[in-house]
Amino acid sequence: MLSQIDRDKARIDSHRPLPKHTAASLRDHLALEWTYNSNGIEGNTLTLRETKVVLEGITVGGKTMREHLEAINHRDAIEFLEMLVAEPTPISERDIKDLHALVLRGIDMDEAGRYHRENVRITGASTTPPDCLHVEEAIQRLLSWSHSQTGYHPIRHIAELHTRFVEIHPFIDGNGRTGRLLMNCELMKAGYPPSIIRVEERLDYYDALDTACTTGDYDAIARLVGQGVERSIAAYLELLEPPQPTMP
Repeated sequence: MLSQIDRDKARIDSHRPLPKHTAASLRDHLALEWTYNSNGIEGNTLTLRETKVVLEGITVGGKTMREHLEAINHRDAIEFLEMLVAEPTPISERDIKDLHALVLRGIDMDEAGRYHRENVRITGASTTPPDCLHVEEAIQRLLSWSHSQTGYHPIRHIAELHTRFVEIHPFIDGNGRTGRLLMNCELMKAGYPPSIIRVEERLDYYDALDTACTTGDYDAIARLVGQGVERSIAAYLELLEPPQPTMP
């Protein structure tokens, strides 16, 4: 799968620089899908169409203010992430806190951008996050590990990075969304389109994370991340290499 992804990525790269309007269309399409699915995994009940309407500035009846804010905040976090991708420097601890601050903006300002200050458990998970006094050290070790890794395929490496971040669970709330933003920031820095884990894959996603955390086997989570990249690549190629009409 990873070899096929790299072959398809090379096809996209052969079209760079992408046509301006094509690039904007792809960016908007993927940002909407990403926002809808990442929030949906965490329990947000906005549909894809409702998410689109909220991002256009329209209030949807019967939905909570939190659900509206989660959509808007995630859109803004993607915009901030795109700025990080354009920078040549590796992602930092400050960048992670800033992403989280955007995710929880207007929802929980006391905790936005701050590591949890009480010990917590991850609901339904088989592992326990580190003591709150050691969260900062754990994140610093994670980034040091990530920046020093060589020899792994980027998707395999980033799937492990995502799992290790989720296992640390550094914040009271918003860890999943922030973790997927971090994952895609690293993918995009490596030249890949974002991996969008779909709402309907939620159980497989949680199972894959739990397996990786408890056994060190990252195959399942790497496969899910890779499949998400494959879908994004397919969206690119659909516009860049549309099928030619057959002659009668």
